[in-house]
Amino acid sequence: MKVSIPTENGALAAKYSKQAAPALQRKGHPIISFPVHIEDVPADAKTLAFVFYDDDAIPVGGFTWIHWIAANLPANTTDIPENASQTGAVSMVQGNNSTAGGYTGETDLAITQHYVGPYPPDEDHDYTFKLYALDTELPLDPGYWLNHFYKASAGHVLATATTVVVGKK
Repeated sequence: MKVSIPTENGALAAKYSKQAAPALQRKGHPIISFPVHIEDVPADAKTLAFVFYDDDAIPVGGFTWIHWIAANLPANTTDIPENASQTGAVSMVQGNNSTAGGYTGETDLAITQHYVGPYPPDEDHDYTFKLYALDTELPLDPGYWLNHFYKASAGHVLATATTVVVGKK
């Protein structure tokens, strides 16, 4: 299985991260999700899921920052178009990102349960997109947490694919 995200000059395009124009942000958060291309999903997969996260946030905030999680995408999905997080262009159940926790106090579901783009405060960060092919639909509701995804997907992962993109400071 393969997954790819387009980049510009080796980094995630500015419109998907902290350099996004104000019209592409909500309350100072970049909310336009990037396009994703998927290939070679196992034939027996029933659904797809993914997590987009920043381990480089650990020295800054003390934990991995989750930017976007989603499950129950159709297994035949080959492209997730730009802004699918907000538009619903691809059927998916989106979970909480790290802005939903008590750390930020954010309550706007358009931010907390959708894509929120990279905003590295200290230096360029590496952001990981991990795709999962699953043998079942997961019993998850909108706003689920990452730990709920891990528990629900245990024993159901057929394959994974990972790509890393740079988010510019």
